[in-house]
Amino acid sequence: MSSAVDPAASATPEAQRLSHFPVTFFAVAMGLMGLVLALHGAGRTLAWAAPLSQGVFYAAAIVFMAIATVYLLKLLRYPAAVRAEWNHPVKLAFFPAMTVALLLTATACLGAYPKLALALWILGTVGQGILTIAVVSGWISHRSFEVAHLTPAWFIPAVGNVIVPVAGVRLGYNELSWLFFSGGIVFWIVLLTLVMNRLVFHNPIPARLFPTLVILIAPPAVAFVAYYQLVGQIDPFAHILLNAAYVFAILVLVQLPKLLRLPFTLSWWALSFPVAALTIASFLYAGVAQSAAHLLLGYGMLAALCVIILGLSLRTLLAIARKEICQPE
Repeated sequence: MSSAVDPAASATPEAQRLSHFPVTFFAVAMGLMGLVLALHGAGRTLAWAAPLSQGVFYAAAIVFMAIATVYLLKLLRYPAAVRAEWNHPVKLAFFPAMTVALLLTATACLGAYPKLALALWILGTVGQGILTIAVVSGWISHRSFEVAHLTPAWFIPAVGNVIVPVAGVRLGYNELSWLFFSGGIVFWIVLLTLVMNRLVFHNPIPARLFPTLVILIAPPAVAFVAYYQLVGQIDPFAHILLNAAYVFAILVLVQLPKLLRLPFTLSWWALSFPVAALTIASFLYAGVAQSAAHLLLGYGMLAALCVIILGLSLRTLLAIARKEICQPE
């Protein structure tokens, strides 16, 4: 009588590492594309930023395609491993990082490659809508989640919805952009309440996931950029969104000493995109309101973002070389 054998268990070490290739790797693509857009925002006042953003864009696109290709191979070769990630209470929230990275790529393509931007935006928007419904349905299904499963990474589906209008309005999809923006804002408010309750009244976030605390910055920062695209002006609600992002940034900055003592994991890439989002928002406000203070903030955060991306990239390559990544947890 034959028994079922786990393909990963009998595979070579290289193939086993493929089966453990985490969906969290898509956070790398989010961070790199965030840097591209931050440099693009700085290009209005810094002559060297625009050409640099083009070079970073091509590098980020290659990395994104490599990550997507490897994860597709994992899906084809080890579908059970992908299902296990989907059923994981923490990793589930990282699946929309795929479509968030796609939407960021579409936004980065708007100037030079408008037709490609449209195609990527449509693909990303459809995928984001499907993943949002699937993830939220998973949250409210018969499965029981514990408070310990809740981290700021749960914001990722909401952030993805709010990103849709950033390129969507410029592509002419206003009503669809409002639909995704509205859903993203509502889910952000609900999840913010849950996350703050978890942070205040329950056990601290595990060290491995503590860097996800930085994700608190992203939703209001991205929402500010998206809202400006939708309404075309800086009104009181826009001020609330931008300044909420600054408040969360200060809260995160206070936690920096604790963050720097933690060992490296892929969750450290959670630092990159939120800082990029706030940098982009600062440059946008500086340009619209002619605010020198916000322009200086943008420069400072752009410098910090470059250091963060460089450090994370080097540390990730080192971890890959040491085979510390793609291992069983």
